[in-house]
Amino acid sequence: MVKGNIPIVCSAVSVVLLRWRQSLAQILLLRRTRPPAGVWCQVAGGIEANETAWQTALREVTEETGLRLAELWSGDFCEQFYEADKDRITMLPVFIGVVPPDAEVVLNAEHDGYKWLGYEEADRLLAFPGQRKMLAAVKAGFIDRQPHALLRIPIV
Repeated sequence: MVKGNIPIVCSAVSVVLLRWRQSLAQILLLRRTRPPAGVWCQVAGGIEANETAWQTALREVTEETGLRLAELWSGDFCEQFYEADKDRITMLPVFIGVVPPDAEVVLNAEHDGYKWLGYEEADRLLAFPGQRKMLAAVKAGFIDRQPHALLRIPIV
């Protein structure tokens, strides 16, 4: 590493899951069992070899929640945070997944609880400023308005 530089790493994705009930958007939050245990979060996970970021998003949603997405969108932004223990900046492309209103969540061992929440409730539960910033961007671009069709990722 060159002295004075902080590496920027992009090796994972972040997925905010939405469902619509009676014209109201609900956001899925999961409670982590691994460090930082007890923290509420969105779906996230590492990109595997020969996998695109959006393919990772689909796989991670299924692995962590058992859900199958009806729609997948590019959030058109990245979640980012500094990791002091690794002295690096991590950036994750953000995706928005939409599931049917009656979809059943089946958690894997990474999480021990989940909640479908409105925006304000979800915002209050999130521990980190970067998560809240990400959630505000999802609200502005995907809940308060119809996203541009070019952001939709075909999943077949």
